[in-house]
Amino acid sequence: MAALDSQKLTPTEEAEVQQWITTSERLKSSPSDTSILEKLNSHLTSRTTLLGTKPSKADVAIYESLAPTVKSWTPEQRTGEQGHPHILRHLDFVQNSGVFGLNVNDPDKIKVDLDEILYVKPPVDAKAEKERLKKEKAAAAAAAETLVDRTKAAADAVKDAVVEAGSMAAAAVGIATEKPKKEKKEKAPKPQKAPAVTTPPSPHLIDLRVGHILKAIKHPEADSLFVSTIAMGDKPGTEDTTEYEGQVCRTVCSGLNGLIPLEEMQNRKVVVVANLKPVKMRGIKSCAMVLAASPKLKEGEVDDHKGPVELVTPPPDAKTGERVCFDGWLGEPEGVLNPKKKVWETFQPGFTTTDNLEVAFDGRLVKEAGKEEVGKLITASGGVCTVPSLKGATVR
Repeated sequence: MAALDSQKLTPTEEAEVQQWITTSERLKSSPSDTSILEKLNSHLTSRTTLLGTKPSKADVAIYESLAPTVKSWTPEQRTGEQGHPHILRHLDFVQNSGVFGLNVNDPDKIKVDLDEILYVKPPVDAKAEKERLKKEKAAAAAAAETLVDRTKAAADAVKDAVVEAGSMAAAAVGIATEKPKKEKKEKAPKPQKAPAVTTPPSPHLIDLRVGHILKAIKHPEADSLFVSTIAMGDKPGTEDTTEYEGQVCRTVCSGLNGLIPLEEMQNRKVVVVANLKPVKMRGIKSCAMVLAASPKLKEGEVDDHKGPVELVTPPPDAKTGERVCFDGWLGEPEGVLNPKKKVWETFQPGFTTTDNLEVAFDGRLVKEAGKEEVGKLITASGGVCTVPSLKGATVR
């Protein structure tokens, strides 16, 4: 702490440090205050320390207030969809960096599993976001134009009323007004724009294809991951592809190491999700996802990630890159799924397996599907995708 106490800070930084120390005092009495935790997690999203990159005693104060509670956080509280992963990362940095002078013994540290990432927030589709902002700007301009037109029309009406009242007063005393009443020009109605056609959400927006794993290796930096080279019908020059053994391929990371033998990942057909936004997984960019089935969790049961897990298998005669859809929900997929629409998150809970070991979509489990039907996962040539033994399983 001596190094931090002697550190030179600007008046603005000093004020910010004092604010965070005050926050740390609040956290001591209410370490589970959701509003404070969310604000802190959001603040740390793009910062190494509370001041950005400069360490301070505020970091130590927050650590001392939260560490006892964070030690007992569940995996969901740490890295789940509603969790606080950036707080966890920050506290881990403070307890392990010598610059803060804490010297925390290993048994007393917060245990952090770097491979335990339950939820990765989908990156924003920059093109879609730009288009959304453009539409919002156009809508705001149209609204402003309408307001101006209404204001002008109201002013014209008041002006006409004043002129008419003056004419009537002049007539009452026998005086003719010099200026005749202006005739109000009728404005032509503006043409109405046709409402935009929106495509209702549907499982067919997910680009499912037959993929051929040409090779798979263990991830050099993550014990739970495999790194596969998969051909899935992309054209030469497609972004995020490489050529391997004369085929256009993508690199795909999957958390199957320890669940499926590596030899079963070699030279085999699988079903892949091809239009998720690529994401880096421990330094390697993953550009698709391999579909696999696992037992459905019972109410209150926690996923221990111990399996069993079975890969979804297309028919033996299915061709690499062949489109795969759920029967009853056919249609063209989106180029890249818009993370804001949450298409994958909405429809994946309906992905299941039947008593005949066929992969299917159960519309009864997803109200957005629009119909309570069960459709098998079929290739364009009509074959059904299956799993070896798991009935009533979750597929993801």
